[in-house]
Amino acid sequence: MNVKAIALIGIAILAGCTKDYSSPGLDPIPGSVIYNGQPRTKLTKSPIGSTFPHTFIDQYGQQVEETYMIQPDRSLKIVHREYRPIRFDGRD
Repeated sequence: MNVKAIALIGIAILAGCTKDYSSPGLDPIPGSVIYNGQPRTKLTKSPIGSTFPHTFIDQYGQQVEETYMIQPDRSLKIVHREYRPIRFDGRD
């Protein structure tokens, strides 16, 4: 294989590793920051496209970690949700 072919394969692999946040997002559940609508205060100092996590216990007692992204209109979109087992040994 020549260097160009190896470089193209590497670029294709890296392109597959990027996250695509273009989907409409996940529906909020009880405990989500946006469950009752968008927050009244706008995140004016945070850059558009930045993300932040929020962890809570849902209505079934499961620990949930959601990741939100700030949209161009300063609204929030849930871009990732993960359910985690609750540990009973006092550690997170």
